[in-house]
Amino acid sequence: MSMDVVRGFADRVGRACVDGVRACYVATLAVTGLVALLAGPVLAAAALIGPEDSHGPGGPMGLLLAPLPVAVWALSWATGGGGRAAGAALFAPGVLAVMATHFYGGAAPGGRAVSLWLAPALLVLALFGTRWTATETRRLVGHWSGRPVPVPYRRVSGTPGLGRRLRSGGWLADPATWRDVAWALLSGFAVVLTALAVLLTPVGFQVLGRNGPFLPLGIVYVLGLWVFPLATLWAGPPVLRLHARAARALLGPSRRAELARQVSHLARTRADTIDAGAAELRRIERDLHDGAQARLVALGMLLTVAEQVKHDPNALGPLLAEARTSSVKALSELRDLVRGIHPPVLADRGLADAVQATALDLPLPVTFAGGLSGRAPAPVESAAYFAVSELLANVVKHAGASHVWIEIGHSDGLLRISVTDDGRGGADPSRGTGLSGTERRLAAFDGVLAISSPSGGPTIVNLEIPCALSSPKTSSSSGTA
Repeated sequence: MSMDVVRGFADRVGRACVDGVRACYVATLAVTGLVALLAGPVLAAAALIGPEDSHGPGGPMGLLLAPLPVAVWALSWATGGGGRAAGAALFAPGVLAVMATHFYGGAAPGGRAVSLWLAPALLVLALFGTRWTATETRRLVGHWSGRPVPVPYRRVSGTPGLGRRLRSGGWLADPATWRDVAWALLSGFAVVLTALAVLLTPVGFQVLGRNGPFLPLGIVYVLGLWVFPLATLWAGPPVLRLHARAARALLGPSRRAELARQVSHLARTRADTIDAGAAELRRIERDLHDGAQARLVALGMLLTVAEQVKHDPNALGPLLAEARTSSVKALSELRDLVRGIHPPVLADRGLADAVQATALDLPLPVTFAGGLSGRAPAPVESAAYFAVSELLANVVKHAGASHVWIEIGHSDGLLRISVTDDGRGGADPSRGTGLSGTERRLAAFDGVLAISSPSGGPTIVNLEIPCALSSPKTSSSSGTA
């Protein structure tokens, strides 16, 4: 057996083990959320219709609930989750209340009055717990699939905070909150019913075939303890896929909320685009007025004077030389202005070559890699080019870098550009270094700008713009500028 086969088998086993642990975490999270959500109603029902006094221990089944909050904490830590202490603290009171009700034989622990006061508090904790569960589920699905699940909650106007949300009633009035509750109930009952089906299947076979050669139930369940890990490894991947689809459908934004978000996004980006276009027109007008127009007026005045002294060669020569110099400068300024609107190299050779040409003008070495197999739409090319130009200008002005790396490519319907420098880091769009303007420029095309810039560097800026490439006109290169 070759090493490649062994390595491939080991990779599959490793992935199966990881998926098995993830499936266990998903199931534990669902059951714990369900128990915490039902704790308040269970305690209230025990106080209202249950016996007043304990009838003795309710059996060992209640002990199965005890490790649930700890399991949530441990599995959340194992999968790199945050808020582990918050999750355990939110779930523990409800789990303990259900355990106490079970151990007291269905009687309300602490007396009916205490239980009736405690039930609403457990219900409030359960609502917080369902919000934590939904947030953790979205994190899991996004992290495991590589596609984040958008947060569906309504935004509260003003400074966000728990007090403002509670005072405005926005949390309880938000449909996403009740979808969180529905998710906790549905996922929890799904896990519980699946577990019951698995546990009761041997009993059903034993009852249906009581005259056949069936093994005793004890032996069947002992064998099941050995089969369970293998079954978990086998069932992990499909369970996680089903879980991801259900979570995106229920915990993601609704169709109406997604349409409202898109309308808001389009309105905001349209306003930004209009403002940017107006500012660009003002800049072009200012540059024409202060630059080329002034030189052309001066050129006209020189020609007028030259016409008046045309019979004096000694005076005419210097005027014509000055007129020629003014015309050259005016032409240069017009070329610079056109280049600022849409560089000829971008129109002629495409985005990759235009970015590389810009990199050649930088006063520090630039390593360029990647390329494009076709042309992006002209507006997308222009937005991406000026975004990269702004990023490179920021590197020169603010980063104090000694080297820049640029990588460009297109995959999965996205134009991807990465600009990395080894400078001092600390880049922040809120500080007005041009990054906020770059974000607005890309937002008009549903593009995103991701920045990683820890103090001390390096700074990594990734641009992604959804677009399709045209005919496969190759424009790719690799090298150091």
